Amino acid sequence: MDFDSTIFPLRPAWVEIDLARLRNNLRLIHRDLPKNVRLLAVVKDEAYGHGALDVARIAREEGAWGFGLSTLEEAMILRDAGITTPLLLLGERQEAELPWCVEHNLTVCVNEPHTVRKLARAAASANKRVPVHVKIHTGMSRYGVRWDEALPLIELIGAEKSLSLEGVMTHFAQSDETDKTFANLQFSRFNEVLQGLAARGVAVKLRHTCNSGGFLDLPHAHLDMVRVGILMYGVFPSSVCRRIPGIEPVMSVKARIAAIQKLKPGEVVGYGMRYTAPSERRIAVLPIGYGDGFPRVRNQGGALIHGQRAPLVGGIAMDALMVDITDIPEAQMWDEAVIMGRQGGEEITVHDMAKLKNSVSYEVLTSWRLRLRRKSVNGKNKQ
Repeated sequence: MDFDSTIFPLRPAWVEIDLARLRNNLRLIHRDLPKNVRLLAVVKDEAYGHGALDVARIAREEGAWGFGLSTLEEAMILRDAGITTPLLLLGERQEAELPWCVEHNLTVCVNEPHTVRKLARAAASANKRVPVHVKIHTGMSRYGVRWDEALPLIELIGAEKSLSLEGVMTHFAQSDETDKTFANLQFSRFNEVLQGLAARGVAVKLRHTCNSGGFLDLPHAHLDMVRVGILMYGVFPSSVCRRIPGIEPVMSVKARIAAIQKLKPGEVVGYGMRYTAPSERRIAVLPIGYGDGFPRVRNQGGALIHGQRAPLVGGIAMDALMVDITDIPEAQMWDEAVIMGRQGGEEITVHDMAKLKNSVSYEVLTSWRLRLRRKSVNGKNKQ
């Protein structure tokens, strides 16, 4: 079955991706960057739920040096689609993945000697010289070799003729808050490694530390490249980080009114009977629920219909939520509702959704499930 066929009736709930906004965000980011600083566009986890292929193609057109990914599968999807741009695999790699990385010209982060030796052997067998990036753990205690133990690993890489030390990187644990004390400590530790390399005459093409928060608030740490993820999608990583005027959210979540119920006083709504109508009410049912990634809340949040806020009533179901449209008399069956995004002069932001989930904006973007079809709009060619 060709679900992309124009004759196949699509579900009346979807995630909408505005590619024109994505392109404009990338242009604003490039305009803000010093000319000698490259951009690594982070497109892991389906580009934070936005669709990795569409995002990668536009980011490439807008001058991204390469793409940051988390899994081999993510990288292979881009390679199979003809993306030849550098792909940097973040995190750790299993030994079985290394020959695939070599064969498909993937750039690997290496963090310990065993991986260095196995990758070097795979590269030598393929008669290739493979670029690698070393992740320096400067305080986040996730991936990477400790800053005070990094130089022997880098020397080991230098001894392997089939490997090339292209990059050295670290990752900030907290770059988008007002207090930059720990971020600056991490950067100081990273600089210790760079000074050690310089003393040994080791040149590194790409030194990179900054995520979106670091790009915005730590200009002294830009170095040779920044790794931008969530900002590219129009979401600022915190409420206190620097703003770039014109950055706009790329993702919206929408549905159409699938049913309308008229309640009499005292009648209830939803599982657990969490809402009782205080008077005659008009309730719209939207065909989207916690099975799609909407937080399982009760009597919190809502949707935008005809540019007005319709509060959510009762508890949501796996495939449905109910909103009160009593004060929106013009609302009718199959009208469009905005679950996340703008309609008229109103907006439900990703941060609003994060409060409902008691989580962060990153989780909101990535938790809309793929059964909500991604619909790309405004995807005209580069102008």
